[in-house]
Amino acid sequence: MTTMIAATADVSEAASLGDGSKIWHLAQVREDAVLGENCIVGRGAYVGTGVKIGDNTKIQNYALVYEPAVLGKGVFIGPAVVLTNDTYPRSISPDGSLKSAHDWTPVGVTIEDGASIGARAVCVAPLTIGRWATIAAGAVVTKDVPAFALMAGVPARRLGWVGKAGFPLKEDGGFWVCPETGAKYVEDGISLKEAKDNA
Repeated sequence: MTTMIAATADVSEAASLGDGSKIWHLAQVREDAVLGENCIVGRGAYVGTGVKIGDNTKIQNYALVYEPAVLGKGVFIGPAVVLTNDTYPRSISPDGSLKSAHDWTPVGVTIEDGASIGARAVCVAPLTIGRWATIAAGAVVTKDVPAFALMAGVPARRLGWVGKAGFPLKEDGGFWVCPETGAKYVEDGISLKEAKDNA
């Protein structure tokens, strides 16, 4: 597997790209960012300094992944998604002087394995999005999201559950069942987990 970097991409020599990763036109990958194998960074996307990204993750066109974000394996970041990093953003200090990088403490978004963030969604740090969760396009996420949750709205709220295939689950006989694969899940407090009897 070979790594592909488009001629117009801006990839720091201090970034680490896994085998098979592709960085497309006008994308920027900053210093000390670490991408796993087979990652895709789409046109015009931004990956901040020191961001960690797991294998097989896709970052679509014009998404902004600000440090210190951590993305697991198989994460999908849709077009124009924003992962923020400043709890109290200001351009200037109270005295009117321009703020520098040393005048605030970055906070990050953590996205666990298999989760998907829809186009133009905004994830307001600090928060964690659980594994295999789905965030609908245009949502604004302000709180932690449980595994397998389907979230939508402004602010985002849970509308239901999704399985690993991404389809909304249907309740059936005490289980949540994927209509596509037949996989079963059970509620575990405020989250969902895979049923032990899945084939």
